[in-house]
Amino acid sequence: MIMEAILVGLWAGIAGIDQFVGLTHLHRPIVTGPIIGLILGDLTLGLMAGATLELVWAGMVPLAGAQPPNVVIGGIIGTAFAILTGQDPDVAVGIAVPFAVAAQAIITLIFTAFSPVMHKMDDFARDGDTKGIDRLNYIQPVLFFIFFFVIAFLPIYFGAEQAANIVNMLPEWLINGLSVAGGIMPAIGFAMLLNIMFKVSYAPFFAIGFVAVAYGGLPILAVAIVGLSIAMYDYFMNDRLQASAPSSGPVKEDDEEDYSDGI
Repeated sequence: MIMEAILVGLWAGIAGIDQFVGLTHLHRPIVTGPIIGLILGDLTLGLMAGATLELVWAGMVPLAGAQPPNVVIGGIIGTAFAILTGQDPDVAVGIAVPFAVAAQAIITLIFTAFSPVMHKMDDFARDGDTKGIDRLNYIQPVLFFIFFFVIAFLPIYFGAEQAANIVNMLPEWLINGLSVAGGIMPAIGFAMLLNIMFKVSYAPFFAIGFVAVAYGGLPILAVAIVGLSIAMYDYFMNDRLQASAPSSGPVKEDDEEDYSDGI
């Protein structure tokens, strides 16, 4: 199990750096879940847990000082917990979120501790010392790699038996509560996402999708294909209209589409 713990820790370190530096979305649960599943020997459950956790974090976007629960620790701990204990992914969500909240609190403290570094950066910039700026920039990724590695390594290193014992010690009402909370979390994530991107003109399509799933019994893939088809039709029609419309010079700021309605 130590090799699996090391591999999970290494991936957590890479994903942690990507969250703050790379931004390639390798740190998202939908990617992390299958990888943790491969490492721990259950790709199917890893994919299921990762997809469930991705729904939770879909609408949680870090904005300035408002930081959501850490997606890397939440995704890795949640997926690993589901695989090591054989629990349903919904229960894993209930476990992942507290870990993610605690991890983000520590990360906020690390950010606070790094505040004086900005003044040192100013000194280097004033002196034209670009190499000094580079050296300071490397400190944060290295520190975060170590932090994420340790946080992800320890639960895996202690093994499934210890994790299962902890689960067995929990009362049934708590497990049921975590399962219910895990089922609600994706809905909250989508609600937050809709609050950001929803437009009144999109409401009919939202209603059509809801009716298709709730009353028509269509699978999500079928609804997604219909939605993609509508989006492609709208895109090509707008492209054709723009191509056929006479040119009226550069677009003024007042003529741009307003995406603020319905928010």
